[in-house]
Amino acid sequence: MKEQERLTDQIWKFFASVKLSIYTLVLLALTSVIGTVVLQNGSSQQYITLYGEGLYNLIKVLGIDDMYHAWWFLALLVLLCVNIVVCSVERLSTTWKVIFPKEIRFNPERFRKMKNQDSFDAQGGRDELVKKYEGFLKRKAKVVLRKDEDGKVAFYGEKGRWTRLGVYVVHTSILFMLIGALIGSLFGFKANLRLDEGDKKGVVTALKTRLPIKLPFEIRCNDFHVSFYDTGAPEEFRSNLTIIEDGKEAFTEDIRVNHPLRYKGINIYQSSYGMGSPAKAVFTLINNETGEEVSASVRKGGSTPLPGGEGHFKFEGFLPNFDFRGHNLGATFIGRVAAEGGKPIQVALPVKFATFDKMRKGKYTVTVKEFEKAYYTGLQVTKDPGVWYVYVGFILMIVGCWITFFMAHETYFIQIESGENGKGRVLVSAGTNRNSQGMKLKLIKMVTQLKEL
Repeated sequence: MKEQERLTDQIWKFFASVKLSIYTLVLLALTSVIGTVVLQNGSSQQYITLYGEGLYNLIKVLGIDDMYHAWWFLALLVLLCVNIVVCSVERLSTTWKVIFPKEIRFNPERFRKMKNQDSFDAQGGRDELVKKYEGFLKRKAKVVLRKDEDGKVAFYGEKGRWTRLGVYVVHTSILFMLIGALIGSLFGFKANLRLDEGDKKGVVTALKTRLPIKLPFEIRCNDFHVSFYDTGAPEEFRSNLTIIEDGKEAFTEDIRVNHPLRYKGINIYQSSYGMGSPAKAVFTLINNETGEEVSASVRKGGSTPLPGGEGHFKFEGFLPNFDFRGHNLGATFIGRVAAEGGKPIQVALPVKFATFDKMRKGKYTVTVKEFEKAYYTGLQVTKDPGVWYVYVGFILMIVGCWITFFMAHETYFIQIESGENGKGRVLVSAGTNRNSQGMKLKLIKMVTQLKEL
């Protein structure tokens, strides 16, 4: 039994150690620096390119590619939470007895020996001064006690005992912020969603795991608008979104960069855009043998006859980026030429390179004549259920710091005794649990006010 009690006591002392707090905070600070230097949530190829395959394997094992969700980083946060709770409990019992004593007492001798004191002779008898100064102290302090001894009348006043709890308010604020961070890491998510104009989806893709996450509602992109500077750089892009819940439209709202949509704890940010798949396009079809040329408007998934009616061309799809032998040719239409008596051939028609299909040297050449540009909107969808804990923590941090640094437990002592020539001899002293220099200035002001009385 004694061995178990000794072990429990050692564990308690370990978690109550101030050194543990310092070491944990230093580790969190250092690892946070690593998290800002090392790329987060990148692809495998990005890490291998930047750091090499060997270092990438180490990064993957330690979870540094998503450090703020790594088990060891969360364990450090939990350790800091436990340390703060144990430290607070360890010291709170003593502080609690100071704040809420069974009986408030004071020792006049202690105040007579304080360095922070002043004395002066005041006009008036002892009883007259006692009446004046007692009323003054009652206006200044919350608690006033009186003690008569050896012809001396001593008054003790105090205020702000509760301010000793300021440091515990700060501790509580840190706990709220850490708990909020843990909840956000464990139960929140950050995901991407791509929506073409007119499209709607209720499933997003997790940024880290690439797994699908089902939302409690659907998002529809009604319209996407982008404006450009004269240089061609995007000036502003905006998405008009409708939230659909239980098959009914809940509301419609525009979102822009730094102006997200928030609904049921989920945030929808405008993050990117790109060229989407046009619903239709006008293609020019040329018979290279006869020189016959026709133009036709074809919807996506539809087809049109080839010149002379010897087969057909089908518009199969659209790629915003088309890779050709290691080169990105940009926006590209994908079609299929099916001539009579021949095998259907898939063709790529880059928008930037109108004559690209001529390199194929087939009987028919296809080019894109015109099309109406369509865009997709790139959305970042996030959920952080711990954010309100963090907000409460910030508020408590401000309140706690204000109490800790700008308020104090102050004690005042006034002693009055009969002096010579009908005057009263007055001794004034004051103390505080912090900012003794500021208390000296308050004592000087207090003595000045007492003299004026």
